[in-house]
Amino acid sequence: MRFGNWLSLIALLAALLLLWSLREALVLLFAAIVLAMALCTLVGTVRQRLSCGRPLALGLSLLAVAVLLAIVATAIIPPFMTEFAELLQKLPTAAHTLLTLVNNAMESASRMLYGPRDGGLDWLKRSFTPGGPGGAAPAWAGNLGGGAWRLLGLAGNLGTGLLQTVFVIAVALMITAQPTAYREVLLLLVPGFYRRRARDVLLLCGESLSAWMGGVLISSLCVGLLAAMGLLLLGVKLVAANAVLAGLLNVIPNVGPTLSTIFPMSVALLDAPWKAVAVLVLYILVQNLESYVITPSVMHHQLKLLPGLTLSAQLIFTVLFGPLGLILALPLAVCLQVVLREVLIRDVLDHWQPTPPQP
Repeated sequence: MRFGNWLSLIALLAALLLLWSLREALVLLFAAIVLAMALCTLVGTVRQRLSCGRPLALGLSLLAVAVLLAIVATAIIPPFMTEFAELLQKLPTAAHTLLTLVNNAMESASRMLYGPRDGGLDWLKRSFTPGGPGGAAPAWAGNLGGGAWRLLGLAGNLGTGLLQTVFVIAVALMITAQPTAYREVLLLLVPGFYRRRARDVLLLCGESLSAWMGGVLISSLCVGLLAAMGLLLLGVKLVAANAVLAGLLNVIPNVGPTLSTIFPMSVALLDAPWKAVAVLVLYILVQNLESYVITPSVMHHQLKLLPGLTLSAQLIFTVLFGPLGLILALPLAVCLQVVLREVLIRDVLDHWQPTPPQP
């Protein structure tokens, strides 16, 4: 290799190391871009409906978002926080009830297999027996409430999370005010012969993100409403908290719906075991309805992300970027799919010409 080639290789490796060291800031920047795309979609809808200029549409959009957030803050968040705190307090009791049911089932199986006096399954029963005097809940069950709060702390400590949130919102508002200017600045990093094609790829990424966000918003609302109606029919308590959790966690595919099932099943288990099974069946039906009916109906531009690829993207981005990577795994996968399809496949692999054999 020539000296210039070695310098280019060293510069590329240095750039990759720099990007890796800045990965946390980059994922926050991507979160701001996703939020900006949502606002730009809303601004575009307002401009199309009212036939007004962008500044007026932006002002009306921000006013509508502020009013919506004020309604949510006053009408939904207070009862949700009250019910959610009560829900966390019920988790240790639900864990103790579950352990007692499992212990009774082990005891019945032992009597059927080994007779009433033979302790053939005692070793298995001890694994599920609640510890402490009087059958108190084991120590790990008592820590479930605090553990749930720690699992939900996605931004680390409160101060860091607040600064990250302010950063994301501020950058998103700046991009929303002048999206074309920021896009052209980004295109300056692309070689001149490829800028027109790169502009088309960025527009396709924006369209895919808009389609994903619109579909997720509508499907999450439907999941929350269906969960609320089902829980009301079953007579499960804390309906509002469980319905809001079902809608919010629906944003995270695969993992979110599974987590949202734990809370209503815990509450239902305290009333009757059959209610917990009924809640599980209800959530399975709701998720299948969302996957096969609601999402295909509301997404006009079908993204066609395979479940295996979605789960792999969640694992990879969570390892690379932490909890925020799990939340942003699907929009990252959407953009990555567009880039790979347009750049790698159509612009490189489809035009790949084999080297002719030497005579």
